[in-house]
Amino acid sequence: MPQPLPARPLHRRWLIGQAERLVGFHRASLGGPAGFRMLGQDGQPLHGADEVFQIHDSTRMVHVLSLATQLGIPGLADGIDQGMRFLWSHHRDARRGGYVWGVTADGPARDDKLAYGHAFVLLAAASALRVGHPQAQTLLDDVSEVIEARFWDAEHGAMREEFRADWSGTGPYRGQNSNMHMTEALMAAFEATGARSYLDKALSIADLIVNRTARAQGWRVAEHFDSTWQVDLAYEGDPMFRPAGITPGHALEWARLLVQLHDLSGQAHGWMIEAAKGLFAEATAHGWDTARGGFIYTLGWDNAPLQSLRLWWPNAEAIGAAATLWKHDGDALALDWYAKVWDVVAGHFIDHTHGGWFPELDDKNRPTGAIFAGKPDIYHAFQACIVPLLPPGTHISGDLTAVTL
Repeated sequence: MPQPLPARPLHRRWLIGQAERLVGFHRASLGGPAGFRMLGQDGQPLHGADEVFQIHDSTRMVHVLSLATQLGIPGLADGIDQGMRFLWSHHRDARRGGYVWGVTADGPARDDKLAYGHAFVLLAAASALRVGHPQAQTLLDDVSEVIEARFWDAEHGAMREEFRADWSGTGPYRGQNSNMHMTEALMAAFEATGARSYLDKALSIADLIVNRTARAQGWRVAEHFDSTWQVDLAYEGDPMFRPAGITPGHALEWARLLVQLHDLSGQAHGWMIEAAKGLFAEATAHGWDTARGGFIYTLGWDNAPLQSLRLWWPNAEAIGAAATLWKHDGDALALDWYAKVWDVVAGHFIDHTHGGWFPELDDKNRPTGAIFAGKPDIYHAFQACIVPLLPPGTHISGDLTAVTL
């Protein structure tokens, strides 16, 4: 019987080679006078001195550089320093507390404070703490205090969504996406510190979003809620960042995170594996573009495509979920999908000439820039390369020195 693809030595060397190429490509983001620069298709910076640096870009780069440093890729300490300084000196609101969404080298460009952004500050701090960055504990303590005081809604066991700069509220909307990424960050903080309060919050969010709500929706992840956490099936917000309907990529992302949460909580919550498998099966059954390959962006509640765009990140998350489920118990469905998705990613999303991944494909499987300028992100792609290399029971926020080829 052939050896499973994630276990084959040559495939594992290919994965770490792809991870190294991603780091090499995105090194051009580092070293500027302010935050991490956005890169064009050719790997050159896109913007000049007026560039707006968004908090999820700043934090994700710190996170990935810290992961790469753990793995043993040298020469990234200056980049981690750059990101940590910029988060503290520019994104942090020193007067009113919290972290603003978008800044230039000269000050805030968009000063609202989102749970989504604070989740990634927590993730960056936890990852930097793992590699011993001297400012990581200060950043982690500060953002943890803000999350507890401003975003955590103990009554419902999840995060409030957003505030203005002065901490006045902006409405009743509650979002799944910010809470999913907060779960990711809370688990990283738990692994970095051992503080049980982080894990307890992650367990509460997962129970609300997945065990109660996604289960009731046939293992489909509802994205949009009101202030009492009732699902808003008719919600139509920003078509890119708060789209209507279902986002299969988020179900795939939750599938991976639930296995991680199951392991970190002592495998005490059997529903998490049931849910991970249910989410994965539902997303693969309806989210895959059978004609062109790749996962599409959004579906309606009738499972018909709403936005048939094929972006890089749902496919990266599918790889991570498939590898994680296969490592957990040898899941044959997940193993088949692992190979299937990598074929599409390696054939169409990876830029084998310049490096990096193309963020979107047109209807003929050609790279396009309809939504994203250049190559905006290393986070999803890098994790897709690393998650399959991790030993069973070890996850992306754990001890990456355990990775072997």
